Amino acid sequence: MQTSTLFRSGALSVLDYRCSAAPGDKPYAELFPTHSISYVRKGSFGCRTRGRSHELVPGSLLVGHAGDEYSCTHDHHAGGDECLSFQFAPEIAEAVGGDSRIWRVGCIPPVPNLMVLGELAQSASQGGSDVSVEEVGLILARRFVELLSDRPRPRNDPAPRDRRRAVEAALWIDAHSHESIGLDAIARETGLSMFHFLRVFNRVFGVTPHQYLLRSRLRRAVRLLTEDTRAITSVAFDVGFNDLSNFVRTFHRAAGISPERFRRASRGERKIFQDRLRSPA
Repeated sequence: MQTSTLFRSGALSVLDYRCSAAPGDKPYAELFPTHSISYVRKGSFGCRTRGRSHELVPGSLLVGHAGDEYSCTHDHHAGGDECLSFQFAPEIAEAVGGDSRIWRVGCIPPVPNLMVLGELAQSASQGGSDVSVEEVGLILARRFVELLSDRPRPRNDPAPRDRRRAVEAALWIDAHSHESIGLDAIARETGLSMFHFLRVFNRVFGVTPHQYLLRSRLRRAVRLLTEDTRAITSVAFDVGFNDLSNFVRTFHRAAGISPERFRRASRGERKIFQDRLRSPA
């Protein structure tokens, strides 16, 4: 089993699992270390937990309850499997909700709205989305609980105090957008749990905190590209991107053209704006 940690904070870890086990390999008992949801993106495997057997295929979710024993089998597929696993600290599992029976379901077959979130999480883990992988993990966990408990998401507007906290958080994000900041750091500034903060922020502004962070960085980048002569790489690092290719990709998604072409357009090549520039989504 090859395991890579893609993200880790005190409340949430995201791991990439790549297993090469094949039929005939002897299964062995393991324990779920935390409450977890693992999205199967490739291959197939079986799982036995709490006296029940499950078969997982791409799009399935393996659900774990902290402390429960399980074993994986590979009787029906010789090509290995790959999973993106979200592992939640107890306080996050409690905030997301759901009783023990929900977290002990073992497996969820491919369900469209959960598959969409699983694929979005995979894209986010590879830098292909404006939503952070930790945010998608929290949203996936909440949607999973809602689906199994058939409990609709509350539609009431945020209280005035929560609205104020969201505004203060947005201003804090704007002021610190050039820094490396995660969802847990922003939530601490508001005095809210990560999950509650994500929900409140999204309801108030219609975007996640990470989307807002990226847009703050992009606003600064636009200013630097139009007002400064520093290299594109310097602009990327100065506004908070730690990877040039990620900056170029993110900028292109928002503007429809590359940072270099945007700079040229801002300096007189108006046809670029007319032909290619589109409003950010």
